[in-house]
Amino acid sequence: MCPAVRRLLPDAGRGGLFVKRFFIIVGILLLLIVVCGGIVAFNLFRDSAIKQYFATMKPPAATVSTVIVKPSEWTPGVEAIGTVNAVRGVDLTVETAGIVKSIMFHANQKVADNAVLLQLDDAVERADLAAAKAQNVSDQTALERAVELQRRGVGTDATLDTARATASASASQVNKLQAVLDQKQLTAPFAGTVGIPKIDLGQYLATGSSVVTLQDLDTMRVDFSVPEQQLPLLKIGQTVRLGIGGGNSDMPFAGAIRGIDPKIDPTSRLVSIRAEVANPDGKLTPGQFVQVRVELPEEPNVLTLPQTALTSSLYGDFVFVVRPAKPAGDAAAPAAKPEEKPDATKTGSTPAAKPDEKPDEKPADAAAKPVEGEKPELVLAQVFVKPGRRNAGMVEILEGITAGDEVVTAGQNRLFNGMSVAVDNTIDPTKPANKQAAQQ
Repeated sequence: MCPAVRRLLPDAGRGGLFVKRFFIIVGILLLLIVVCGGIVAFNLFRDSAIKQYFATMKPPAATVSTVIVKPSEWTPGVEAIGTVNAVRGVDLTVETAGIVKSIMFHANQKVADNAVLLQLDDAVERADLAAAKAQNVSDQTALERAVELQRRGVGTDATLDTARATASASASQVNKLQAVLDQKQLTAPFAGTVGIPKIDLGQYLATGSSVVTLQDLDTMRVDFSVPEQQLPLLKIGQTVRLGIGGGNSDMPFAGAIRGIDPKIDPTSRLVSIRAEVANPDGKLTPGQFVQVRVELPEEPNVLTLPQTALTSSLYGDFVFVVRPAKPAGDAAAPAAKPEEKPDATKTGSTPAAKPDEKPDEKPADAAAKPVEGEKPELVLAQVFVKPGRRNAGMVEILEGITAGDEVVTAGQNRLFNGMSVAVDNTIDPTKPANKQAAQQ
């Protein structure tokens, strides 16, 4: 082999080794690219699958209680806050000063008219009265003697006139001292119930000192005020109902309006109203806070809902109406494009009618039919309404719903439009729990 060829063989061997290494490096890089791309593609596919799963995941049906909207009789009214007072009630005081000698009543005692409640020390007044009566007897004797002398013609007219004046003055003195003596006794001006005594035996009372309160609890009067806009709705004799609880659903006391102030307060624009209510059981107490409702004529065919069914927001008042879910075929029908059919007038031929053939049942119709034994799926529809008057836990609905709609009455905070629900009316949230337990 010639020397030139020998020098070329080592260079050719080194070139082949370089190419081999190049292909190995390129292969490793391609493998890394494929692996990294696969990982990235897998992550993208996984995220897309998770998003699609949660986007198409159907939430479980929420259990709600509902009520069917029905026209009902509605009794409107004028509501206010009132204060109870006794028709006859007074704080008894003494007319004269003295020391308490006897207390003839106890707390919460029912007393009769003109019953003596308190006796002050009257020893001095009794002595003065006895002296005045003795003087009156002497003056009457002198008057009779003067009359007899005048009849005989012995006495003068001046002596007779003086005797008459003296007898009249002494009689008046007796009456005066008797009145002063009567002031030492405190009597009931009318029949009623006395309160807690504000005095003790032996206590000195000044003129005008308060002794006890006397209230006639058989009939109570209620004073309340209404805005001037509602004055035309009120008249004497209208029925008034009173409640002493936290709500206006229970108003066991009934009465009537007895007085309407003819003047409107220019400062508050309110009108004072007075009603009288029978209180045979004594459950109403003077000074008590009560809720007043003046009942107006009844109105028929009014749509009402429990106030718990109404939700207020910045966009308005709304309710959730329960409706059957629409089949999937109905939602996809508008998106489907109808097939183009050839015009029969252009082709000059008409398709042959086959009476024995029946059109194939559409898949949507088959899906629309519920399986026997299964209840149709129910969903919610958020409906904005216009509420009106409120009374006894109910609210009048003027617009938005119609009779026959099924409306959710509780749990609106966790509901949304289009949500699947299941109806369970075993528990009515509009009624107290203790009443429902008693019924069950």
